[in-house]
Amino acid sequence: MKDIHHVIKTIHLTEKAALLRETANAHVFKVDRKANKLEIKEAIERAFNVKVASVNTANYRGKLKRQRRSDAGRTAHWKKAVVTLADGESLDLV
Repeated sequence: MKDIHHVIKTIHLTEKAALLRETANAHVFKVDRKANKLEIKEAIERAFNVKVASVNTANYRGKLKRQRRSDAGRTAHWKKAVVTLADGESLDLV
């Protein structure tokens, strides 16, 4: 397994993530693009001492950015993981 600090990049704080946290006991993280669901599950369980019920992932392309020039750059591609915790488990990150 990869180091847990290489798998989990940061927590993703948005309004939708806050709604998922309140209604479905799910937390949203930005994770390493090469990490699979099993590695993400194991990293979350080891880092926060909770039981994970499921992991859903989504890959996102970076946005095109242009600054006063004709050639465009791009922000980095990233991966999002929605981690649903088991019943009775809680995670207080914020």
